[in-house]
Amino acid sequence: MFRLYGFAVSNYYNVVKTAMLEKGLEFEEVLVYPSDDPGYLEKSPMGKVPCLETEEGVVSESQVMLDYLEDIRPEPRLYPVEAFPRAKVRELLRVIELYLELPARRLYPEAFFGGRISDQTRAEVRPALEKGTAALRRLARFEPFLAGRDFTCADIGAAIHLPLAGDAARRIYGGSPLDDLGELAPYLKRVRERPSFQRTLDDSRQALEAYLKSRGVGD
Repeated sequence: MFRLYGFAVSNYYNVVKTAMLEKGLEFEEVLVYPSDDPGYLEKSPMGKVPCLETEEGVVSESQVMLDYLEDIRPEPRLYPVEAFPRAKVRELLRVIELYLELPARRLYPEAFFGGRISDQTRAEVRPALEKGTAALRRLARFEPFLAGRDFTCADIGAAIHLPLAGDAARRIYGGSPLDDLGELAPYLKRVRERPSFQRTLDDSRQALEAYLKSRGVGD
């Protein structure tokens, strides 16, 4: 039995969780937050979530976990078999993570958690999101999935990360550069109707409500 460590508000945790659901793997969810506790650092050397405990040991870093899952359970496939299409899926994932999710994350304290961000952060993040959106526009195919005709890990990353990034931008700026990518909204709606996403998103919604309530946000 696999044990997936993390918490359901973490989008990287939800990416790995959705991949495991897509592959029909049985796993136990272990609630843990990023920690410098020595015991947890033995599992996740940077103290981050998620990490995945297997019969052979523990692996951390979400991309590593996705690759590992594909190696141990090749079907159903979440990466193309051939090297170049496989690289293009990884390229899409990196663009989404580094150039959209990562800059948008700087908006989250104010967008979602009742905090405040600086004017400098506001000024820096918007052009970064515009540039990331332009890169995604050049790469995305929507035929009908992000990398082409087959559902892949790029779709999992897109359907978990992009709605958060877009929502954060709308809350801070009144609009999101992602809104200009006309094919994105119907694509995300279609992908998020998959049973794996329904479970992941329901769990995430409940966890977020509980977290905000515990901090007195939104009361």
